[in-house]
Amino acid sequence: MKNLLVTGYRAHELGIFDQKHKGIPFIKKAMEARIAPLAEEGLEWVITPGQIGADLWACEVVIGLKKRYPHLKLSIITAYVQPDEKWKEDKQEYYREILKGVDYCGAVSNRPYEGVWQLSARDELLLRKTDGILLFYDEDAGEASPKYMKMKALKKQEEMGYVYMSITAEDVQGIADEEMRDMAE
Repeated sequence: MKNLLVTGYRAHELGIFDQKHKGIPFIKKAMEARIAPLAEEGLEWVITPGQIGADLWACEVVIGLKKRYPHLKLSIITAYVQPDEKWKEDKQEYYREILKGVDYCGAVSNRPYEGVWQLSARDELLLRKTDGILLFYDEDAGEASPKYMKMKALKKQEEMGYVYMSITAEDVQGIADEEMRDMAE
């Protein structure tokens, strides 16, 4: 696998409203546990849509992994220009900080947000340009926006052998439980 799409929950869908939330490190460890072996095997690009939540946490993970895997590159491909324009200042600052570690950043539409068609066009491009997806989503925990990406990825898997990998709430909880056990010993 050369190109991996990583996406999933938006932060607010998990009840996370700032970067100090105690669950974020466990989510990032779950992502790293999946991405690092792929980098070992020659993964070249990790691509995300760059939204607040799983996308930007994945960016942080990849920026960290680039120290061990200098061949690994990171891309954010947004649906439209200036996706952070209406975000609160702290989130804009966080996004700008992430952008410093990105190898390529582009937008599918060179216009500001106009409609859901831009999001659909972005998703189609991301699926077309990648060999597989790592999706942080757990429908057992309730439906959320990643549901649509999951349906598209599974359809592509069925038709073309696209690689579908997921991280569930259970995976993240397992990492958290393991860390708590290690701290207690």
